[in-house]
Amino acid sequence: MPGNLRKGIDYMADVKHMGKDGLRADGRRADEMRPLRIEAGVLENADGSAYLEWGSNKVIAAVYGPREAQPKYLQDPAKAIVQVNYNMAAFSSEERVRPGPNRRATEISKITAEALESVILTSHFPRASIDVYIEVLEADAGTRCAGLTAASVAVADAGIPMIDMVAACAAGKVDGQIVLDLGKKEDNFGQADMPLGIIPRSGEIVLLQMDGDMTREEFGKAMEMAMAACKRIHGLQQDALRSRYAVNFADMDDGEAEK
Repeated sequence: MPGNLRKGIDYMADVKHMGKDGLRADGRRADEMRPLRIEAGVLENADGSAYLEWGSNKVIAAVYGPREAQPKYLQDPAKAIVQVNYNMAAFSSEERVRPGPNRRATEISKITAEALESVILTSHFPRASIDVYIEVLEADAGTRCAGLTAASVAVADAGIPMIDMVAACAAGKVDGQIVLDLGKKEDNFGQADMPLGIIPRSGEIVLLQMDGDMTREEFGKAMEMAMAACKRIHGLQQDALRSRYAVNFADMDDGEAEK
């Protein structure tokens, strides 16, 4: 066995994520999320945009459209198509990310587009394209959930009709315990990771993946924990949009006062 691989296996066996006090290595409880901040309308040149900080993750999302789908063979006469481009900046992680598309980015782009299609009223815009760009500026586990959460806010900021936003969060298993919102070491060396995205008002699941093994009971607990977190995240998404429009109305009032 190569020395580097043996070292990695030994590290996975030795690392402990949960302390005797029941707290994780970063001081969080098992059901506690990392700090989350969302800001809407951060890019002037996009139709809609959002910036998100989630722990050490830093993600920006931009939306353009609805606009005529190009090339024309992509056009659907019955509805708009949703195209997502997820990308990790070369400097986003400790090891330089190779520029250009890869299998992981392609997969995340696809599942994000499918999740957004479930909430956008695409039938209102036949032959159109709604283009979503997600750029991960700094990565610290959970970037697919962070990207989807930010993209939902950006779509709403663009004024595109939706039945609701999608909120996403991961739960998983480390040291035999179910925990919420895994950090980087927990994600890399834990026993399971389960990203979940829901439509909060209906509870409909639009994203569900799992890497690792959990029992039926553990899966149920992880699902319950992640869904509760998604509903809290939905409140933060709404707050970001309210803050955005509150600023706009304040600017309008100031302008009218000057007149």
